[in-house]
Amino acid sequence: MNTHVGIVGTGIYIPEGRMTAHEISEATGGPWSEDAIIEKLGIKSIVVPGPEDGTQEMGVRAAKDCLANTGVDPASIDLILCIGEEWKEYPLTTSGIYIQEQIGAKNAWAIDVQQRCGTTVAAMKIAKDMMLSDSDIQTVMIVGGYRNGDFIDFKDPAVSFMYNLSAGAGALIMQRNYGKNVLLGTHIMTDGSLARDVGVEFGGTCNPITTENAQIAYKSLRVFNEKHMKERLNEVSMSNWMQCINMAFKKSGIDIDKLSYLASLHFKRSMYEYMLQELGLTMDQTIYLENYGHMGQVDQILSIHLGIKSGKIKRGTIISMIAAGIGYAWGANVIRWG
Repeated sequence: MNTHVGIVGTGIYIPEGRMTAHEISEATGGPWSEDAIIEKLGIKSIVVPGPEDGTQEMGVRAAKDCLANTGVDPASIDLILCIGEEWKEYPLTTSGIYIQEQIGAKNAWAIDVQQRCGTTVAAMKIAKDMMLSDSDIQTVMIVGGYRNGDFIDFKDPAVSFMYNLSAGAGALIMQRNYGKNVLLGTHIMTDGSLARDVGVEFGGTCNPITTENAQIAYKSLRVFNEKHMKERLNEVSMSNWMQCINMAFKKSGIDIDKLSYLASLHFKRSMYEYMLQELGLTMDQTIYLENYGHMGQVDQILSIHLGIKSGKIKRGTIISMIAAGIGYAWGANVIRWG
């Protein structure tokens, strides 16, 4: 507790729209039943953005919620690390700088960071490392919005693992020597052999949007190399994830059996239950986001937010936030709450 970084609090913005498991089943055109969507994919509903729910604007709303929840003066924020997605209102605008202006963080500087669904865990490590190495940075806001589900074609069976893509935004504030809710160790791994296995096919320099492909371009988040991705993930994914968790606890100087809350992204139910079993946890020590879907890198912030509200996170709780993102990345950290 000498020199450390703590989490001051969180903020969330969730749009009102919903798409139910029944509606997802109908959208697939038959291959996926409602029961399979619920039981296998673990989705009861996903959040659907409205016309005003742009990625950057949702980030602003989550940031304002975080400021209201914590009482932090926006003028005291030194740095904004924006975790918002690249799919946003206007390409090549910097989301963090936009959010900075909208919340009145006039003394901060901002930068966007990206690691897909691993971005929050990575940004928290970056924030901690920067605060401990630069005396000018005392308070950091991590914030961003997500709505990559716009690109999903429910009739493409190869992307069934992304049927859960949802919409929303999250924010958290971290502070040097805050005195509680301490971020301890973090471990992150990436595997470049999977870098081009998944992506949006149209809209970049390789395949620009044209009048001929416009109708399919906006539903073209696809698996480019399904065989390679499945084989490689089956080979390394769970072991990499467990390696990240084990290393994060080792770096924290805490035995992994002290873990008492898992703040995880949403993924299919059987794999989630398997991971809990491997970690010696029960569903009472996590929140499965089956009523929210997968808001990308916002999931871990949402889990912390809900865990505090539900009383699952309290003084003395040892938390691990875990993440995985296409590309492929895996990450985990350890937080001592209270």
